[in-house]
Amino acid sequence: MTTALVTGATGFIGWHVAAHLRDTGWQVRGLVRPGGTTGDVLPDDVRPVPGDVRDVAAMSRAARGVDAIFHVAAIYSLCRRKAQKVHQVNVDGTQVVIDVARREGARLVHTSSVATIGIPADGTHGDEETPQPMAQVIGAYKRSKVEAEALVRRAAATGLEAYVVNPSAPIGPGDRRPTPTGRIIADALSGRMPAYVDTGLNLVDVRDVAAGHLLALERGEPGRRYILGNAWGNVTLRQILEMVHRAGGPPPPARRIPHAVAIAAAAADELVEGRILRREPRAPLDGALLARKRMLFSPQRAIRELGLPQSDVGTALHDAVAWIRDHGTREAVAA
Repeated sequence: MTTALVTGATGFIGWHVAAHLRDTGWQVRGLVRPGGTTGDVLPDDVRPVPGDVRDVAAMSRAARGVDAIFHVAAIYSLCRRKAQKVHQVNVDGTQVVIDVARREGARLVHTSSVATIGIPADGTHGDEETPQPMAQVIGAYKRSKVEAEALVRRAAATGLEAYVVNPSAPIGPGDRRPTPTGRIIADALSGRMPAYVDTGLNLVDVRDVAAGHLLALERGEPGRRYILGNAWGNVTLRQILEMVHRAGGPPPPARRIPHAVAIAAAAADELVEGRILRREPRAPLDGALLARKRMLFSPQRAIRELGLPQSDVGTALHDAVAWIRDHGTREAVAA
């Protein structure tokens, strides 16, 4: 039986990747940080192994004898105060994973992000070949994902069997922390979103994203990157709020605010929440800066070459709403 190590297996995407591998017959180990956050859980029958992606010895023990490593772990934070830790985990940790995969002879699937892909100036959808000008690389998180992906693609060019997947904005059940997209849904449900800005995202069912990880390993080309998104998932923020309303949430806010106002409010939130109170800002400044462009993408390569599933994003959003109502979410821990 084939064995996989999943880093980040207690996170939103990682949990679903581990569950999908288990359901398709793999033996799965889930990397769990020693002293991890209370409430972290793994799917049933996934064996926890202690370790931190920055710890070479712990990663080597966790990966011993595995056939594949699915490197999903990352700090997804736009809080500027966390920039150093974001780089350490997302970039330095990825280098450790690459080195361990080489030593163990394991194949590697690296979870990158559409944050590494450019947004066309003409408003069309970005794809895997869209260049990203440095002016679009805003904030420590986005820089870290660009750098980490480059490490993996260089390793693939020198012989490591490694694949890169770039999820767009996953939605669905189990978004505990939550992700930024999950927070939008939770805030809309609770009425904590009095206004919105003109921006857009590519929504995708998180279960399709999980399936895409294994499909990349089975059908992908080493070193090639694949957007794990939905061809019908390119929507505006206003449309997302309307979808939440149709799923039983309150009516969407009627007021649209200019980006300049949102950026000013985010700068204040970053100062008070991020630096003074040392909590994750609800509206981080880098997030407001990124929202000036609609982040719309085409997943056609993954559909064509991998057979990426295209589940209905409306159903995924209904599932996310139902899960949040049953379980709630918890804020990311300040660190």
